[in-house]
Amino acid sequence: MKADAAKDDDDDDGDKEETKKETGDDDGDDGENNDGPPPAGNGGTVPDKYVWTQTLAECIVTIPVPENTRGRDVQVTMSRSHLKVSLKNKQQVLIVDDDFTKPIICDDSFWTIEDSNRLVINLQKLNQMEWWNSICKSDPIINVRQIRPENSNLGDLDGETRKTVEKMMFDQRQKAMGLPSSDEQTKMDALEMFKKQHPEMNFDNAKIS
Repeated sequence: MKADAAKDDDDDDGDKEETKKETGDDDGDDGENNDGPPPAGNGGTVPDKYVWTQTLAECIVTIPVPENTRGRDVQVTMSRSHLKVSLKNKQQVLIVDDDFTKPIICDDSFWTIEDSNRLVINLQKLNQMEWWNSICKSDPIINVRQIRPENSNLGDLDGETRKTVEKMMFDQRQKAMGLPSSDEQTKMDALEMFKKQHPEMNFDNAKIS
């Protein structure tokens, strides 16, 4: 289910005090040993509010709600930079009203009610090549340097991407062994073929660039 549209207040962001409940920089690196166990699901917990997990592409926020909650009982408003969640009971109960740590793709983000007792929000990251250290700016942060991403399966990639990744892996192995890269090998093979076709020419000072 899509969230209600909300207008960004980016101009006011500079007026808001940004706080963290744990010390650390923007990457969640607090200067401590980064060899500790990775955070569960690459995410964290905001006490009395929600738990969250993430991949490079998205964040999943799970908020416990009263039994028998239906979609009409909650109000979720998302913009590129802000999240607001409330329960529409006899009294409006505000759960979250905060700025995101990083921007999202609002049109691709959505929420659902699962098992009538969980509100699950799927947030699509704008930058899908970075880890978040928290969902909202005032949340406790995690150390993203402890995240150990799952191994990718080459079989899951499309043909062109798979070729690119395989080429990069080959070139890395070649470099580690002090051997030419695939591009360099192609040029060397072309030169050798040209030599055979033109034995009358002197290639002693030929250089491959």
